[in-house]
Amino acid sequence: MTHTSDPVKEKNIPADADSTQSISGLKGIKYVKRAFSQEKKIGPSVRGTVEKMLSEIVRDGEKAVCRYAKKFDGFEGDFVLSSDKIDQLISQVPAQIKDDLTFAHQQITTFAARQRDSLKDFEVDSGNGIVLGQKIIPVQSVGCYVPGGRYAHAASALMTAATAKTAGVPFVVAATPPKANGDINPAVADALRLANVDLVLRLGGVQAIAAMANGLFTGRPVDMIVGPGNDYVAEAKRLLFGQIGIDVIAGPTETAIIADSTADPRTIAVDLVSQAEHGPGSPVWLFTDCEEIADRVLRIVPQVIDDLPNGEPARSAWNRFGEIILCQTKEELAKISDSYAPEHLQILTEDNQWFQENLTNYGSLFIGEGSTVSQGDKCSGTNHTLPTAGAERYSGGLN
Repeated sequence: MTHTSDPVKEKNIPADADSTQSISGLKGIKYVKRAFSQEKKIGPSVRGTVEKMLSEIVRDGEKAVCRYAKKFDGFEGDFVLSSDKIDQLISQVPAQIKDDLTFAHQQITTFAARQRDSLKDFEVDSGNGIVLGQKIIPVQSVGCYVPGGRYAHAASALMTAATAKTAGVPFVVAATPPKANGDINPAVADALRLANVDLVLRLGGVQAIAAMANGLFTGRPVDMIVGPGNDYVAEAKRLLFGQIGIDVIAGPTETAIIADSTADPRTIAVDLVSQAEHGPGSPVWLFTDCEEIADRVLRIVPQVIDDLPNGEPARSAWNRFGEIILCQTKEELAKISDSYAPEHLQILTEDNQWFQENLTNYGSLFIGEGSTVSQGDKCSGTNHTLPTAGAERYSGGLN
């Protein structure tokens, strides 16, 4: 999901007091705050740029990748990261971060192994001398894209590469953008070593996706590419789908909270802001049946943003894409949530069990005040490579 690029003055604009909207048959809901920007599809400029890059890389191979790496990453050199260089980078990682990554790796692989074991080989005699069967076979090669733009994505490295290795994929290559000196983030290097990847490419963007898809610098085209990225990375995966498999076409992260009168408004505000600070295009939504909660969260969120060291990404996300929707009943709350189909959904109510049993459309569900998305999504063990933009209606996350 992306937003329109029309220049506007960003304001925190709540809806009129009597503003109501009919959504999915709901006639009594009220927007306490509405999104200021509307979603749009990937624009023709992004698609045209990606198509041109992919075409040139098919035509010129590694030479084209080198040109784009120099242009976008400022790096010229060997794209395959040596084991010695990985060791050097890992030596820079603080002990606490190493411990955190080790914990997350154990949680992620344990859960992934349970997912793998839920799929079984079987044979069944269907009668008339016919025996039918199912055999579970991992794909033979996977490319994992690990973003490295504004922040390091060590957790994404574990979610993708460790999951592939747990599935039994024989060859796993990871690509992540380098600095101009060729270094990748040390924590990402540590995560990739923990995940036991076979090869690391210091490449970012479309050129990384194309290189893995076509086997450039590795000699082995991958069967599937997984992992999040920006609009250009997402479009490259979309255009290459068919030549390779992909996990999901993911847009900016999105989070929703269902809360009733028993929830703490400051906790709600902090949890919303902790996701909005992912970037200026990240939607966050509150669905509640308590007008007092809605009004207090509306007042508190800007205060929480002001307390951030750099509040601009969260402020832009909240002003442009943040919404607070007031419903009358828990049935309406469930229906409005399912209509949005959020990537992450947290429930803070006195009847969490009811919502757990009745909600259907979400990427990952976080139950209770102790399950904040910003922590649970990174290290609890369930995979955070999830569909966005309503795709949770028909798709799940990476597993």
